[in-house]
Amino acid sequence: MSQKLIKKMVAATVAASFAFAPLASNACTSFLLKGSDGGFVYGRTMEFGLPLKSQLTVIPRNLAMAGVGVDGKPGTGLNWTTKYAAAGMNGLGMPVLLDGMNEKGLVGGLLNAPNTAVYQVVSPADSASSIASVQMLIYALTNFATVDEVKAGFQKIKINRSTIPAYNNKSAPVRMTLHDASGKSIVIEYLKGELVITDNPTGVMTNDPAFRDQLNNIGNYANLTNVEKNPMMINGATYVPPSSGSGLHGLPGDYLSPSRFIRALFLSKSVPTSYPTTQQVNTAWHILGSFDIPPGAISLPATNAYGGGAGGIEITEWSVVADNKNLVYNLKMFESTNIYTYDLKKMDMNAKEIKYIKLDKPLSTISVN
Repeated sequence: MSQKLIKKMVAATVAASFAFAPLASNACTSFLLKGSDGGFVYGRTMEFGLPLKSQLTVIPRNLAMAGVGVDGKPGTGLNWTTKYAAAGMNGLGMPVLLDGMNEKGLVGGLLNAPNTAVYQVVSPADSASSIASVQMLIYALTNFATVDEVKAGFQKIKINRSTIPAYNNKSAPVRMTLHDASGKSIVIEYLKGELVITDNPTGVMTNDPAFRDQLNNIGNYANLTNVEKNPMMINGATYVPPSSGSGLHGLPGDYLSPSRFIRALFLSKSVPTSYPTTQQVNTAWHILGSFDIPPGAISLPATNAYGGGAGGIEITEWSVVADNKNLVYNLKMFESTNIYTYDLKKMDMNAKEIKYIKLDKPLSTISVN
């Protein structure tokens, strides 16, 4: 393992410790769309109440990575060498991925689960077989090609309870969603100190409660449909809906996690099945618009941990639309409406170090006069 990488990881850990805990934020939403040509498109939002300063992070093959052990130090955990190249978004300059896709089309992200995430108890003697919770995604994307491989691989490692000083000496509480090139989806959680891997037939994930509870909640909305309702007849009188949209009347529109789960489920499953993957990319952006938090809609008091204890507002810092058929990873930042496109097929998969790309281009506009 290169000393340069270890030093960089240690320095980044110290620099980020004041606000590391909210790396995966409170109101994230993700879903999967299927293209008529066999491809899949993944969409997700990242919300937060403090600037994450996320950068596009490009990780090559055959790179030594330092696992964070039970003492919170890089290198004392499970160290590994990357098998697959990956690209995605980090936070606060850290060499981790909060979201991303690898060269085999495995794609997914970390989402916050502060009320349910409890990691395994790992003794110092077993530290070398464990990693920190925020390393879950980077470990998965650089080691595995399919969700079945992830299932088997995560049975062999542990997620330790290494703590972050600024988060009341707690672990970063996240769960992970993953989708592979065949369309299989899983959710990985750590509940009551145990690994829980759940197949995800919906392709949707948000935050707490536990994923099984989110699935059980779907039945409460069995009346919803994307098909318009007929007028109601009462004693010969006709009562017509005031506009189109009657089939989804009652679809929750607030920002609570269970509400966002149901909204993402019905919006993603209502998309026409005739759309090819390239068209589903555009569709995903439209769906993500339903979860974009306008500045000020969620205000965080100074006592709220999601804002790092500094108060402020929670915003959609960035959104992702990833095409895992064509290996294209698209991004939109809060600061502008630019869509940044990264083609994994063109990346240097055999580079010697991690590459960080700042997404701060001036707003692009097209004049039509």
